[in-house]
Amino acid sequence: MRFLLIKEVANTNVVSVDISSSILNAIDVMIRNNHRNIVIEDGVKYRIFTVLDVLKIQRDEIDLSLPISSLKLDIIPTISADKNILDTVEYLNNSMEYICAINDDNSLFGLITHTDITTHIDPHTLMDNYRLIDFLKIGSKMKTVSKDTLISNLLSEMVEGFMDHVVVVEDMKPIGILTTKDLMVLIKQKVQLDVSISKFMSFPVDSIERNASIKEALEFIQSKHYKRVVVVDEEGRLAGIVSQKELISLTYSKWAVLMKEYQDELREINSILENKNKEYETMASTDSLTGLYNRYKFSELYVSTYKSMVQRHNEMSLILLDIDYFKNVNDKYGHNIGDKVLVQVAHTLLKTLRNVDIVARWGGEEFVILLPTADLTNAYKIAEELRYQVQELEIDVAGHVTISLGVSLVEEGSDMDEVINKADQALYLAKASGRNCVKTQDDI
Repeated sequence: MRFLLIKEVANTNVVSVDISSSILNAIDVMIRNNHRNIVIEDGVKYRIFTVLDVLKIQRDEIDLSLPISSLKLDIIPTISADKNILDTVEYLNNSMEYICAINDDNSLFGLITHTDITTHIDPHTLMDNYRLIDFLKIGSKMKTVSKDTLISNLLSEMVEGFMDHVVVVEDMKPIGILTTKDLMVLIKQKVQLDVSISKFMSFPVDSIERNASIKEALEFIQSKHYKRVVVVDEEGRLAGIVSQKELISLTYSKWAVLMKEYQDELREINSILENKNKEYETMASTDSLTGLYNRYKFSELYVSTYKSMVQRHNEMSLILLDIDYFKNVNDKYGHNIGDKVLVQVAHTLLKTLRNVDIVARWGGEEFVILLPTADLTNAYKIAEELRYQVQELEIDVAGHVTISLGVSLVEEGSDMDEVINKADQALYLAKASGRNCVKTQDDI
């Protein structure tokens, strides 16, 4: 088994324009080449111009004669075309799904996407025992809408939420999907978007059952050339969405095991893996921005902590918290300041909590905390202290932020989803009560 080099995988059919070009020219080049994104050359840096940027331009009625440099476009990470494909793993936790492959002189060689990496993964190296249902909790955030939703009403939400698709459901069964690729076609055809999504959604939806193996899911993505897997339960109801990126992470974990089993055949990459093993473990269990545990690792720790609670007849509670008006922070100050807020709130939670407590980033601006040996009364006191400490934070540019918290009791016989649901209801009540407060399951 030999792992390919970047230059053997990268897509060299890349369209680019200089950053001094007008926005109109960039859009014309994108549409003329039927691409969902083009590369913007900015000196020694490279930026990406995507369909979502075009939608934002249309929504904000930006002057198309302005130079492309007037837009705040994301910088694409770069990697030498002569590197091994394993070296792309460190980029998978990055929100950017593109990596620029460059030559020795820093000129553009091509683009690597999650699709390119997935295409070169051999499904037969995966364990059939790994099932999609085991990983749905770490699946991509979903946006579901009804078939009567107007496309124009979705544009802002897709732009602000960095969503590349929405799923159309009826009785929670997926009946259609609209992706940024579909929107690119509509833009190219200059279609008015004040129409229901049912008119232009792709249907029927190709889906896979949640009991399918990771191998089957990967083969499904490769055969369909999709960026994501729509997962349904036994009755055909939407169970979740798992992206290529998440499947890739699982695949690399399996590859790490295979490398140890076939050391003779894999001698050329052993040195790479020995250096990266700890990095892989960290990536698999932590949130790349805050350094806290991620959802998957929290779920793992919840199970072991729950067993200990039952064995020792201890109390245990859970807190679900949300940063108030976080969207306003992003809108007013930008995502870089938003990221700073998330990091400083995360550090404050860690400093305030006890050593035995387990805290994770649950998703977006939400955090979840498990409190071993704490009953509901003590958990409420801890939550109040967290609320106070965050309120007192002075954050660069953004100033002060507040949090709302929901507290639930972990009772013997209840699973994690039930406990999370109770905390979520309490959190909803806290927000409805004016935010910057704590509510427990007893308040519901």
